[in-house]
Amino acid sequence: MSFDQFPRLPQTPVPIAIIGAGGIVRDGHLPAYSKANFPVMGIYDVDVDRAFKLKERYPFIGNVFTSLADLIEKALKTKVVFDLAVPASNICDILEQIPIGSAVLIQKPMGENLEEARRIFNICQKRQLVSAVNFQLRFAPYILAAKHIVDLGLIGKIYDMEFKVCVSTPWHLWHFLNGKSRVEVLYHSIHYLDLIRFFIGNPVRVMASTIKHPNAVELEATRSSIILDYDQYTQARILTNHGHIYGPEHQESYFKIEGSKGAIKIKIGVSLDYPKGELPKMEYIIVEDGKGWREVPLIGGWFPDAFIGPMASLQNHYQGGQQSPTHYIEDALQTMQLVETVYKSSEVEGIKFNYFSENKP
Repeated sequence: MSFDQFPRLPQTPVPIAIIGAGGIVRDGHLPAYSKANFPVMGIYDVDVDRAFKLKERYPFIGNVFTSLADLIEKALKTKVVFDLAVPASNICDILEQIPIGSAVLIQKPMGENLEEARRIFNICQKRQLVSAVNFQLRFAPYILAAKHIVDLGLIGKIYDMEFKVCVSTPWHLWHFLNGKSRVEVLYHSIHYLDLIRFFIGNPVRVMASTIKHPNAVELEATRSSIILDYDQYTQARILTNHGHIYGPEHQESYFKIEGSKGAIKIKIGVSLDYPKGELPKMEYIIVEDGKGWREVPLIGGWFPDAFIGPMASLQNHYQGGQQSPTHYIEDALQTMQLVETVYKSSEVEGIKFNYFSENKP
């Protein structure tokens, strides 16, 4: 049995105007657009040299612009989709300059906090932007296949979901995170929160704790324990530790779904030995057929394949051929609301444990 692993591509892709030339564009966006044959009309970054280096590496980029105004002026002469890949704190300022009625894909997170997310949402509404947030994990081949399995009813009703990440993450690759008040949940586990919502919607209760790591004192919390309750039988959990420096033998990175008829387990390989990563692996089991666990041959992984889907979905919608993307701006705002709830739960700090001796008189 085969399952969907690739998004529907637009018949005639609209040229893409990229704003930002950082690592995520280098390692995710551009390799994906090259693979999908999406044209890139140009790129702009405040660091012009960095943009020129990307054009050298990816010659299919049309032009390097030395100012945002020049890129926008050129974009006004044709139909483009803006691909916004800048630090979250810069999103609002740039959106205010995007031409009214344009299509724009916004790199996650949708702002540094819920207040910024709401401002981004309001700007998109005011300027009538056809907008979506790049929650690309929804479009990884193994997630599309898992969603297909779930939608077919093969594993029954979902009652348990679990993410576990125990790896050594090279935080030094993202210097901009130094000094940020929020790190792990906002820039990493947000993907998992969004994916859980993608499968089973919004929880009714959130319990969470985020904590710093002694080997990354320059950063805020890089470890998280998150519990999402839905009903008396349904729960999702996220457990992340990015400071496991003791070799690859006991590192873990997986996503598991359990249902009334079967289960799915996915090894998310990119998190292991990042950025090189390991190959992903996907298995599923249907209890009634007695065939045990079987592997799904995968056509790709998170990087770069997952980055095709958000742009393809937005372009299909922009050209009138598909309903609003699942990562549409309104849905993304709900993910940001969940992120905010996680942080608020962590701030409560749980119930204090006050030890007392049973031997006291």
